[in-house]
Amino acid sequence: MKYEEISLRALEPEDLELLYEWENNMAYWVISSTVSPFSKFTLKRYLKNSHKNIYESGQLRLMVDHIEDKVTIGTIDIFDFDPFHKRAGLGILIAREDYRRKGYASMALKCVIDYCFRTLQLHQVYCNILSNNCESIELFRKIGFVESGIKKQWVKTPDGYLDEHFFQLVNPNS
Repeated sequence: MKYEEISLRALEPEDLELLYEWENNMAYWVISSTVSPFSKFTLKRYLKNSHKNIYESGQLRLMVDHIEDKVTIGTIDIFDFDPFHKRAGLGILIAREDYRRKGYASMALKCVIDYCFRTLQLHQVYCNILSNNCESIELFRKIGFVESGIKKQWVKTPDGYLDEHFFQLVNPNS
């Protein structure tokens, strides 16, 4: 799947080192509710099972590649896939800091939203964003997501509790 300057692709065994680096970066743990490191063994097993389709696993992780530079800059997830209610959650990480704030997250989100609405025929997608993640809040609002709720003091951090904002985007064609 391609959109402007990025492409989204399935996981490959060669992604192990990147996933190991990103999943074990403690700076991202509060966002993903991770509390312990991932082993390479666990990630290899995850990669081995990543061939399952979204209807089997309830999730899909795609790698975000910058087309011209031929480099993987991040990952985007479809999770909590619910084919009955026709909805799923989205999460994105542009891990390469030198590729942040250049529009690549917007491109990747637009591409995956198009996939969710056209191919999976979902009625809506949603995301949860911590109150201190102003860049993500701005990103999802810019794409058209609407804030529909706040979970007060939802996530514990070393500095105290943070609210979590709930955003939704409803498919205008469903």
